[in-house]
Amino acid sequence: MTKLVKDLMHTGLITCPPNASLGQAAAILNRHHIHALIVAESADSPLGIISDFDLLAGEWLSVDNESLETMKKMTARDLMTSPIESIEANTSVEETARRMTEKEIHRMMVTEKGKPVGVISISSLVAGIAAQEKVKREKVGDVMSDTFLVCRDKTPIVSAARTMTQAGWRSVIVVDARGRALGVVTGKDLMQFGGRNVEENITVSDVMNRDLITIGIHASLQEAADLMIQNHRHRVIVVDVNDPEGFPLGVISSFDIVAEMARPGSVWQR
Repeated sequence: MTKLVKDLMHTGLITCPPNASLGQAAAILNRHHIHALIVAESADSPLGIISDFDLLAGEWLSVDNESLETMKKMTARDLMTSPIESIEANTSVEETARRMTEKEIHRMMVTEKGKPVGVISISSLVAGIAAQEKVKREKVGDVMSDTFLVCRDKTPIVSAARTMTQAGWRSVIVVDARGRALGVVTGKDLMQFGGRNVEENITVSDVMNRDLITIGIHASLQEAADLMIQNHRHRVIVVDVNDPEGFPLGVISSFDIVAEMARPGSVWQR
């Protein structure tokens, strides 16, 4: 049976007003443990979307007191993406995965007869994979990213934020002098500094998530999806199971799994 967007979407919209400050938007994202907000005067009249990555860019631009004061005056309307990419609730999951992959986006607003009713995100699609009966899957090593951002544990978070923004990446792996993974810093970890002037002595080791979730390179995509759902993670570090403390082999993210769903010949395209 063909899965539809309405089967996997998050019902309802979490919104912020267009005049919300970046700090207020950050607080709402953090409270609901989500990556993006719909910017709207009312739920029926969405204007745009603002994500944690947008706020990360705003934090990066706050390089001194003057620029910080400028950024603190900005609102959700100033940084939001508009118009919002949307999709009808009766669209197939396969088509949704294809469109998200082609457009390189992480979420879409779901509509019914043009009226906003919810949101479908990469996490929603990963949850759909995890719910499937076990069938033959490709391995983690076939779809993982073997190119990823790495920094030392003493790297200032301002430097890490700048590099993440320039590279267009949402996370960086923190390693020690021997290349052993110590933790991961994501945009969500940096949200607490939204709208604040960040001191230069605050390093990635002060904010990184030390609870590393790893997976072997020969594990199935089903296992990777299960790990992400169970641990509420968008990415998992890929390691050599025979040398788990060695330098990471790669990273598999929820977006990698979405790309696999959209691949011609995958189980989602049959």
